[in-house]
Amino acid sequence: MRVLGIESSCDETGAAVVDENGRVLSDVVQSQVELHATYGGVIPELASRDHLRNAGHVVREALARAGLEAKDLDGIAVTNRPGLVGALLVGVQLAKGLAWANETPFVGVDHLVGHLLAVFLRRGEGEHEVPPFPFVALLASGGHTAIYRVDGPSASRVKELGGTRDDAAGEAFDKVAKLLGLGYPGGPAIDRLAKDGDPKAVPLPAPMSHTTSLDMSFSGIKTQVASLVRERGVPSTEKGLADLCASFQASVTGVLAKKLVAAAVREGVTAVVLGGGVAANRELRARTAELARAHGIRAYVPEVASCTDNAAMIAYAGAVRLAAGERDAWDLVATSATALPRATRKGRGLR
Repeated sequence: MRVLGIESSCDETGAAVVDENGRVLSDVVQSQVELHATYGGVIPELASRDHLRNAGHVVREALARAGLEAKDLDGIAVTNRPGLVGALLVGVQLAKGLAWANETPFVGVDHLVGHLLAVFLRRGEGEHEVPPFPFVALLASGGHTAIYRVDGPSASRVKELGGTRDDAAGEAFDKVAKLLGLGYPGGPAIDRLAKDGDPKAVPLPAPMSHTTSLDMSFSGIKTQVASLVRERGVPSTEKGLADLCASFQASVTGVLAKKLVAAAVREGVTAVVLGGGVAANRELRARTAELARAHGIRAYVPEVASCTDNAAMIAYAGAVRLAAGERDAWDLVATSATALPRATRKGRGLR
């Protein structure tokens, strides 16, 4: 089964072709980072217009790299929630049009489910170990931070165990980076600087780390960094800036890793998974592996290319739904198997 995935939920226009085993045949991403960098964050209207300009080209490129035409596909999957409404609409309409024109089975995919299943993607020819079900997963990005128990690959088998009460972890990274003049996106910039810093140099709290709750909060630590900058200014030396970044990153990633492993212990599972853009963070990956190992738990982390928003994870999550016999109606309301209307012309692709 070869499934085309389309992702346009925020500021990445993505298209990929993946098979039912998670093997990535192609994965194309058109980033909007430069477009939004001036504003320090994503502007929804600009994002929607850029998706409209690039979606067709990105899909054509993904099909070409996979050596396929639209009519060769066994299914089409598209992100249909959550995300920026205008941005989602571009991808959904393109996917629906391609599915109709080529009589191809069609499903909508929850963006968060895509991230939870990204660990199953196989890039390259090497061996790839995947987690057993059930596992506990941390999904951390600019818009979402939550911990889930995952008993199977479908959305109906995912249960939220705890989440942030305010800012997402990725949002906190971006806002702190903006305070420090590091630009957008902030996570990679802080991670690079933190590598040469002392994580104990600046005393920052580990929010909600001493509670038994699996909920989290990151607005307080962001506010404390803002207070430090207001009182002392942005560190004037490279060492001082690196120390502040390392201290902030250690506090946030420590909470994330601790809550994730605590959830796994509480649920009695032997595997934990990272997902979302923050899962690309060097410190989070290392802390999670170390803490999980200390509790006899195996940590599974996707390749960096599978952590940030991408269409390969959407294609794979769609392949899971299609393999289970599910189909979506054209309005993407139905979530159970639904027969698609027959097209009158077969084989029409992108123009």
